[in-house]
Formats: sequence, C-alpha cells, structure tokens
Amino acid sequence: MTIGLFVVTGMEFNLTSIAALLTVVGYSLNDTVVVYDRIRENLKRYPRMPLPILIDAAINQTLSRTILTGATTMLALLALCLFGGELIRSFSIAMLFGVAVGTFSSIYVAGPLLILFKLRPSAPDGGQPGPAVARGGA
Repeated sequence: MTIGLFVVTGMEFNLTSIAALLTVVGYSLNDTVVVYDRIRENLKRYPRMPLPILIDAAINQTLSRTILTGATTMLALLALCLFGGELIRSFSIAMLFGVAVGTFSSIYVAGPLLILFKLRPSAPDGGQPGPAVARGGA
C-alpha cells in the first residue's frame, strides 16, 4: 500500500523511499509477530477455546501495546514530516502512512489470516479440531 501511495501522490521514489519501505516492512512484521506470539501463548493456555474467541482475546491483550507503539511512532514521524525539511519529507510521509497501515494490519488482518489458513485443522475422523480430540474432551 505504501508503494501505491507513491504512485497516487506522484512522490519521487528514491533511495530514502526504499529505506522507508524496508523499515515499514520490518515494523509491521515485528508488530504482527507480537500478536502471533500472544496467540501461540493462548493456544497453550486455553487448548479448548474456540479459535475466533482465542484470537480475539489475544488481540485484545496486545491492543494497547500495538496502538501506543503506533501512535508514538506516528507522532515522531509527524514531527519529522513537518519540521524535517524537504530531503526527509518523502521518507517521513512514507513511514507515517506505512506505520498506520502496519498497525491496522497487525490488529485487523493478522488474526483472520490464521482462521483462513485453519490454524487448528480438523481431526481425521471428522471430530472436534485440535487438542480437545486427543484428550477425549467432553
């Protein structure tokens, strides 16, 4: 989406823009790993919990950290954009947009992808998915 920003706005795509893109990818990936790690912890802690509820709980547990990190980063990038000068403006605009999109994707896209890719596959006998089947759940 950040590359699309360059196309739509007609901003110059140079080495600082590539640095911004790589930084945004790293930022978004790190933020998504935090959410996925919490989901992994909750999978061990609550093996019988339905997956959508478990993912929702994990996202709620990391929501304040994700939003505060994104807001703090965007505040610093806004200052760079306004007061940084012309040389760093394309970098800071790309980063500002990318951090906003990366924070959004960590909250709203990361969890549903796990449901889409069936994190807990169905049991071969057609029973309940996941560890509850192995324990003979009731």
